[in-house]
Amino acid sequence: MGIKVLQPGMLATIQDLGRYGLQKFGVIVGGAMDSISLRIANLLVGNSEGEGVLEVTLYGTTLLFETDELIAITGGNLQPTIDGIEAPMWRPLFIQKGSVLKFNTAISGCRAYVSFSGGIQVPKVMSSKSTYIRAGIGGFQGRKLLKNDVFELDRRSDLGEDLFKQLKKEPTYLSWSADYTPFVTFKKTQTIRFIRGSEYQHFDEGSLKKFLSTPYTITTQSDRMGYRLEGEAIQLKEPFELLSEGVTFGTIQVPSNGQPIILMADRQTTGGYPKIAQVISADLPSLAQMQANGRVYFKEVTLEEAQLALIQQERKRNELAFGLRLKGYRSDRGYSIVQNSII
Repeated sequence: MGIKVLQPGMLATIQDLGRYGLQKFGVIVGGAMDSISLRIANLLVGNSEGEGVLEVTLYGTTLLFETDELIAITGGNLQPTIDGIEAPMWRPLFIQKGSVLKFNTAISGCRAYVSFSGGIQVPKVMSSKSTYIRAGIGGFQGRKLLKNDVFELDRRSDLGEDLFKQLKKEPTYLSWSADYTPFVTFKKTQTIRFIRGSEYQHFDEGSLKKFLSTPYTITTQSDRMGYRLEGEAIQLKEPFELLSEGVTFGTIQVPSNGQPIILMADRQTTGGYPKIAQVISADLPSLAQMQANGRVYFKEVTLEEAQLALIQQERKRNELAFGLRLKGYRSDRGYSIVQNSII
């Protein structure tokens, strides 16, 4: 007995933080599109931050709980309901046996993350539970979840078990929620920061001005591998030969049609298109939550500014982890509440 998939929705896969150290062998990193929402979801139920969770895209995924469980839902607001009643997000939830969790239509963001206390019981492939559909590895049998799939959960940690027992009584969820605002935004139009790519200087001045001043629209041909953008075409000063080089999450390539492509979680390991920019790590979660037809403005920052943004984000995450793991979940243990949010 475990979690049964009644409806898979548009796309539901098991993801963790990905497979690192294997790109030299042609194995992609993969993992969650919005890694910070995944990490917070795990913290909320007493898991290690990199534990495998369910990544739900846009709408429709419906799950039946065959046992009592402790979960958390983070990421985009896909209007989750439990037995038809709105499910609170960004906090631990006790789910009774026989309950149905359903994700409706996304009203902000496009990816929700469901953590299960103890983690999802699937084999690790190359040290990761992440699903890479194109290669058929990881996750649940190397594929997206399908109707009538059933996955089991592992044993809860001591912290998870303590919270499970607490919430099994009344109420079934806590009054506070984790504050996600320092980590990820859910806007249809966003300014995404970047540092210069290795071929930035090869683009003509007019193209660079367009790249920095005009919006680009995320097209419907976008997926976990990359976001294809549409806007003012970007041109090189003159054609030149470029050997394939390593790429990473957030690398912005420009193919011959002049329309940028942002490489995302399931990107390839190398690329041969000129690289105009690299999205900074701190902005990747917000970018990953943008839907098709969302508009992106690009803003250049220095490497030092990019590093500072990530340090600040990680400091806030550390504060959240400290509040949850060391001070506990109950108000009598002294965690800090700001506007009903734990920080």
